[in-house]
Amino acid sequence: MQDQLIQWRRWFHQHPELGFMEYYTTYTIGKELEALGFTVHIGREALASSARYGVPAPPLLHQQEKKASSLGVDADWMDKMRGGHTGLVATWDTGKEGEHKGFRFDIDALPIHETELEAHLPYSEGFVSSNPGVMHACGHDGHITIGLGLAHYIAAQPSELTGTFTLLFQPAEEGGRGAKAMVDKGWLTDVDSFYTSHLGITPMKVGTVAASVEGFLASTKLNVHFRGESSHAGMKPEDGRNALLAAATASTQLYTIPRHSEGPSRVNVGKLEAGNGRNIISDTGYLELETRGETGNINNFMLQEAKRIIHASAAMYNVEATIEFVGESQGIVCDEDMLSSIPLEEDSYMNQILTSAKVSGSEDASFMINEVQAHGGKATYMLFGTALPFNHHHPSFDFEEDALAVALETYIHILQGGTTT
Repeated sequence: MQDQLIQWRRWFHQHPELGFMEYYTTYTIGKELEALGFTVHIGREALASSARYGVPAPPLLHQQEKKASSLGVDADWMDKMRGGHTGLVATWDTGKEGEHKGFRFDIDALPIHETELEAHLPYSEGFVSSNPGVMHACGHDGHITIGLGLAHYIAAQPSELTGTFTLLFQPAEEGGRGAKAMVDKGWLTDVDSFYTSHLGITPMKVGTVAASVEGFLASTKLNVHFRGESSHAGMKPEDGRNALLAAATASTQLYTIPRHSEGPSRVNVGKLEAGNGRNIISDTGYLELETRGETGNINNFMLQEAKRIIHASAAMYNVEATIEFVGESQGIVCDEDMLSSIPLEEDSYMNQILTSAKVSGSEDASFMINEVQAHGGKATYMLFGTALPFNHHHPSFDFEEDALAVALETYIHILQGGTTT
């Protein structure tokens, strides 16, 4: 399926969509899975609406829904997905006793304008993003592809596989917004073993598979709105209450939070917007930020300090600050023995299996892993090696497409752990 994997990856790369607006992506995945014979659950069947974090504003959702309809998404699918209910769950029951295995693949893109240079493969090969300002800059186009490859293998082995399979194509991974909504729908309560993965994260040779990871951080995502009072900057500056200065002060002072002695901690302001014009005291300011910590307690320390600094900055300029919680993730402890039985054969795409790999960052798949483990199942998060000449979330991000076959072969071996003898 190597050629097919590359074809899928390039199509999804060319059609990126942001979190909870992956209408065209969800539809394309779902129609492929329906044709294979999977039972496909979409909309409120797939996720708990109230458990979604950071859902885009209705006008933006409506705009993307109109676009998806114009691209050919069926009206009945749009009706179910409307309002940001994207992503899907596909199930397959072999009818034979065996394990219930769960697999998660994230599907969203990032608000990044993709590089348009000949040295960038998607540009030179003609599959650069067709949506200006939106890009698959983290490999999720590859993750979708791996999930579809796995689904094709399941459908091709009706007499050999045992047990049941649940494939979760999750929306809004970026920002820690979508996993909990699928967890709260109950898809993972009776899963015996759960697998999810990522291309890259840390540079490794193609063919290298890390069976588990260590180091993902708990995280909280915040949007902050500052509200002050406009005034003429020359004639009546004393009547203004400057929200721009409050936002700017907060954005710099957040970096003064002490690092925690018990483990890694992070804070980052990723977006700052403020102001109306050069002669106007700004009445609005806006920040998007996150905190992270090795444990929930460390992240909570960072979060409480961030809130304190935000409110203190607002008080300094006599403006109001409203903090909006828009996403989170938890820590992860993988079951490291889950890939111990995978053989390294001479004709294998895999050439090295590592017990574990060190990572940082955060993952909302943590909710899924912790849910499975809380009910007695086992779970892990794998990495598939690729060179990373540019970091994740960079406009020139790309991965080696040969890694797709490595990933699919790994998942096939996982499935074969439940085959008949």
